[in-house]
Amino acid sequence: MTTESPSYYDHLETLSTTAVLEAMNQLDHTVPQTVAKSLPQIEQLVEVTVARLGAGGRLFYIGAGTSGRLGVVDASECPPTFGVPAEMVVGIMAGGDSAIRVAVEGAEDDAEQAWKDLQAHSISSKDVLVGIAASGRTPYVIGGLTQARAMGVATGCVVCNAGSAVAAAAEFPVEVVTGPEFLTGSTRLKAGSAQKMVLNMLTTATFVRLGYVRGNKMVDMKLSNVKLVERGERMLMDELGIDEAEAAALLKQHGSVRAALMAR
Repeated sequence: MTTESPSYYDHLETLSTTAVLEAMNQLDHTVPQTVAKSLPQIEQLVEVTVARLGAGGRLFYIGAGTSGRLGVVDASECPPTFGVPAEMVVGIMAGGDSAIRVAVEGAEDDAEQAWKDLQAHSISSKDVLVGIAASGRTPYVIGGLTQARAMGVATGCVVCNAGSAVAAAAEFPVEVVTGPEFLTGSTRLKAGSAQKMVLNMLTTATFVRLGYVRGNKMVDMKLSNVKLVERGERMLMDELGIDEAEAAALLKQHGSVRAALMAR
């Protein structure tokens, strides 16, 4: 497993702050290039996700540690960004929600628990399940994917080693082989960055394809704070050629950028 291979750097404790930062930055530059090699796999996963969600299905993420937390983050950002229901994209963490902040020892080693967690959300063959595991060997993720696939759920994964058990368990694997970490085995670094990039692509491309974006704008975003209200006003000013006062009135009247645009 290349994610467990020794770092290209050694005696880290002897390096200056500048040397540490420069070395990490140099390695980080390789991440987008590695993700680019996996674009055909990402495209396949996007296509099946578009099809399932477009027919009323949902997207689920499962993972442990950093990988699980990244899934929870991506899921939680979809409703405010695209205005979709919270239950459309669901992030499930090995060990439960408390494990988002404090690690639950051994949770990732339970191969049966993921399916139990998914059943609590009534997962069905209409849905998509993406397992996230940098190592590609997490029992929690393998078990969940295996059970879900047997039940007709569309299954994908995001892993950072080639030829892994997690990838073998998924119909639509995404393998982003990021190589050794700056700090040996610390997959919250390059592997985590790569996984975040892939998840960004998956949900953004999916919701663009499903019509939740107009032009290049988040017209369905939730107007949940002053910053987003002001962003919505600027969208209306740009799209309709109106002044700030009229944009503010329109947005207040209709409650969303899309509704305001449709009213005009």
